Amino acid sequence: MSVALMWEARAVEGRGEALLAWVKAQVLEREPERRETLRAPQDRVLVITWWDADYDAVLPELPEPGDELVTRTVHRWRFEAV
Repeated sequence: MSVALMWEARAVEGRGEALLAWVKAQVLEREPERRETLRAPQDRVLVITWWDADYDAVLPELPEPGDELVTRTVHRWRFEAV
């Protein structure tokens, strides 16, 4: 089964590049099959990782950045391929 984990954060105004650099520097405990990092207006950063795992498997996830980088708690979603 294929599982995708999505992680999305919104940077403090003017800190979008810093948040993007922080995300790119994060190393997971093990490598996913695929990892993509995207950005959007309002200094939002999205990371999607794909795993060959069951939907409810314990998988490494990106941590919460410090309050100096984000305006709110990180949003997280989990999806399975159909």
